[in-house]
Amino acid sequence: MQKDQLLIRRRAVLAGAAALGAAGVASALAPGTGERAAPASAPAAGAPAARRPLKPSEYRLRPLTGYDAPPSTPGRTPVRREPLLRLSGRGRTMVLTFDDGPDPRYTPDILDTLARYETRAMFFVCGEMAAENPDLLARMADEGHVVGNHTWSHPLLTELGRRRIRTEMERTSDVIEKAHGSRPEWFRAPYGAWNRAAFRLGAELGMEPLAWTVDTLDWTTPGTRTIVGRVADGAAPGVVVLSHDAGGERSQSVRALRRYLPALLDSGYHVTVPRRQYV
Repeated sequence: MQKDQLLIRRRAVLAGAAALGAAGVASALAPGTGERAAPASAPAAGAPAARRPLKPSEYRLRPLTGYDAPPSTPGRTPVRREPLLRLSGRGRTMVLTFDDGPDPRYTPDILDTLARYETRAMFFVCGEMAAENPDLLARMADEGHVVGNHTWSHPLLTELGRRRIRTEMERTSDVIEKAHGSRPEWFRAPYGAWNRAAFRLGAELGMEPLAWTVDTLDWTTPGTRTIVGRVADGAAPGVVVLSHDAGGERSQSVRALRRYLPALLDSGYHVTVPRRQYV
């Protein structure tokens, strides 16, 4: 699909995705449980905190607290009616997610920045991109990042039949398992367009649906400063931030991460990844 067509389609579904987020639970369910997350505190305001030398923090490399280690034989994955929008956890925790990659032009720079600050993130990869760049998925595994399923070719799932959706998901999970070392436990619908078949098939494949709380809209290339400001304004415990490492020109996304990640850490946020909880 051509870039201009992607942009048109993204804009067409953006309103629907926003409405879904607004209609979602105010305090999202913790994956696999009936517990509700504590209400989010007010977003961080003002300019990013002054930089100070950062000491290595073992905590940054740990999964989001509040998630127990999965059992040796995972239980069933519930079938959701809406995606998770935020994640529960102890303290000022946030999750950074990157969609559409991996792209050898931008993903390595994002991984370099995450490594510099000893921070884990989530990458929702497209199968056709992952198949061409397995070395980047292997690096994600080595550095402790979580890789999720973003379908094979980034289609609008609401326009596909059940068989095609399953193929899009299964092919991508197969590629992820081969390059990353394990099958994905999370998936995200392209454009944020979910339907009943996607939720059910995702659960059948052992994956939880994860959306986002803060959309940087970096795919519109609004400027590095604007992207940084959106993350700063939306920062709060349990927030999931959406950015992109592929699908277009993403140099602004790369530069923005270099600015907002150390600012979040300096402000006391723990940027880490979730761990699944099974039922």
